[in-house]
Amino acid sequence: MTRLSLATLDRLPPAVKRFGYDRRALRTGIVHLGIGAFARAHLADYTDDVLARDFDAWGICGVSMRKPDVIEALAPQDGLYTIITRAGATPQFRVVGALSDLAVLPADPRGLVARMASPDTRIVSLTVTEKGYCHDPATGLLNASHPDIAHDLSHRAEPRSAIGAVVAALAARRAAGLGPFTVMPLDNLPSNGKVARGLTLAFASLLDESLARWIEREGAFPSTMIDRIAPATTPADLETVASALGLEDRAAVVAEPFRQWVIEDVFAQGRPAWETAGAEITTDVAPYEFMKLRMLNGAHSSLAYLGYLAGYETVADASGDPVLAAFLEGLWREVIPTVPPPPGVDLAAYARALLERFRNPAIRHRTWQIAMDGSQKLPQRLLGTIRDRLRSGAPIDHLATGVAAWMRYVMGVDEKGDPIDVRDPLASRLRSATDAAGRDAGRIVGALLEIDAIFGDDLPANAEFRRAVTTSLDRILRDGAKAAAKAAAKAAGR
Repeated sequence: MTRLSLATLDRLPPAVKRFGYDRRALRTGIVHLGIGAFARAHLADYTDDVLARDFDAWGICGVSMRKPDVIEALAPQDGLYTIITRAGATPQFRVVGALSDLAVLPADPRGLVARMASPDTRIVSLTVTEKGYCHDPATGLLNASHPDIAHDLSHRAEPRSAIGAVVAALAARRAAGLGPFTVMPLDNLPSNGKVARGLTLAFASLLDESLARWIEREGAFPSTMIDRIAPATTPADLETVASALGLEDRAAVVAEPFRQWVIEDVFAQGRPAWETAGAEITTDVAPYEFMKLRMLNGAHSSLAYLGYLAGYETVADASGDPVLAAFLEGLWREVIPTVPPPPGVDLAAYARALLERFRNPAIRHRTWQIAMDGSQKLPQRLLGTIRDRLRSGAPIDHLATGVAAWMRYVMGVDEKGDPIDVRDPLASRLRSATDAAGRDAGRIVGALLEIDAIFGDDLPANAEFRRAVTTSLDRILRDGAKAAAKAAAKAAGR
């Protein structure tokens, strides 16, 4: 079948929406590190809307940080791809043209640094996942011993990491007499702009203190909160797109109709008018990202581990189970008192809306996909809430069950005895710790709590936290994930 491309756009049927500007005239102003499905369903989607309203040099250079797979799918299509919006039985199709250039970091690190250092580049944005920041999740500090960071410190012109590439390009701009570009992280990290700023300055300080001072004085690192569920694209999705377009699209992405973007308005070299596409521009992103991390992401992770262990492949299937739905409602009752509501937001209504989004049967968001990189996610999504609840003397039954479900998951064998493909930077350490502990809940909890990069030094010393997690894990091991979820609700009602 003929591929989607600029040359074949005129073949699209009228029912398929397409970008409303001259793509051939589009110049690149944004370099995005980590051009996976989420970035294409969110950043590029918003930017495509803006370009249709107010065409300017805001094309996006999409960068693959590791493997060339995504770029190899996009390149024959001139960077074009389809967003499949799913809600109900009838999907909607839209072809996006905002990707004006493509790159693979390992294939040409010097070329990418030069692209980022170009005067045309005004924003460098990132969706590299929590682990891509090469930091200690418990403290937010740069992990200078991380293999990629160690490499980049000694091979500064050929970086492997996002932070190394950002600093190399900023150093090149300073040497050329140019101002810095804006660094805009889009990952689910608390105060992600501050985190990116701190890591960038820490890395730069290890190279050149004067460079770090220049970045600190002249740079911009806006915090953002982004929200849209974008599950992994399946072969069936690609077949659906081909049928709808009459063209093959190997880079299509799937997304729910809902999308949200809150942006701190701090930019060094200007920005697209994303507010015209529905983004909210603010002076303080913190309340929005705090709410999302604790209520959406915390619930997503807890449901992913419990749901996977209970045999559910997708979030929709898991949240459709009455026991797990009741667990989510109980979890949110524990979380809400720790969350200052953003202006005009009813947190109880927000929780109800989240449950409806989770239950969207048209979005097949796999529990296994959400379960990835739990060691990097737990500190932001669950452990901070637990600390707040413990300080106030409030129960943590549901939150502790979420942590216990993660511990059971990283043991690497499900409730039927089948292997779990645990994807995590600490996977081997986690498996070694749990294997040595056998099936004794107390020993497993003790072994995993020794990983201070996840739990710090306060939670392992907290007797109530240790008791609650051990009790939940013991029940999961003995009776299964659903029984533990049900028991959490019973305990919370005591």
